Amino acid sequence: MPDPAPRSPKAEQTRGTILESAMRLFRRDGYDRTTMRAIAAEAGVSVGNAYYYFGSKEHLIQAFYDRMQDEHADAAADVLERETAFDARLRGVLEVWLDVAAPSHEFAGQFFKNAADPRSPLSPFSAESAPARAASTGLYARVVEGTDLKLAPNVRRELPELLWLLQMGVVLFWVYDDSPEQLRSRELVTRIVPVVDRIVRMSRLPLVRGLVDDVLGLVAALRG
Repeated sequence: MPDPAPRSPKAEQTRGTILESAMRLFRRDGYDRTTMRAIAAEAGVSVGNAYYYFGSKEHLIQAFYDRMQDEHADAAADVLERETAFDARLRGVLEVWLDVAAPSHEFAGQFFKNAADPRSPLSPFSAESAPARAASTGLYARVVEGTDLKLAPNVRRELPELLWLLQMGVVLFWVYDDSPEQLRSRELVTRIVPVVDRIVRMSRLPLVRGLVDDVLGLVAALRG
């Protein structure tokens, strides 16, 4: 649903205040127990005004996702400017995501149980999540661009979305990671990136090209 609020500085400030207030209450009281009325009271606005900017709690979470995606892209810019090797770019972008997401780890599990429902608008595969999904896929397209990779056209076309799916796997691991400062998630990134790098580079070999085509065909069929 498009945001109906005008993009004036005052409107943006009010919208940001409501979003920050919601995040505080979600952290303190949990997502399910927090109401739009409580969010409005925390933000110092009327309930009607809160609904004017965000049609539901799900829209608040979508705005949170969008903000996190913007922060991820901004933080990844330095990595993409500095690194040219595919493995270094991929590892850097995934590690930056862990940095950006770290403050939200404590309550991430509360969102995941809703996001795991394929019918939920909070699912990363939902229509409502399409803008954040497209932005993240676009970031991984930038990871691939300008590297030393030599790829078949069909692999180059599909690789950004496959890397986004890799990030979703890292996110799932991170949600359940109870190690200090989620160090196991960082170890996962460190160990999986070289594997992905080797697989991608092998995709041009004649012996595996047919298998790669079959995998990409399967991905396309599952996408529908």
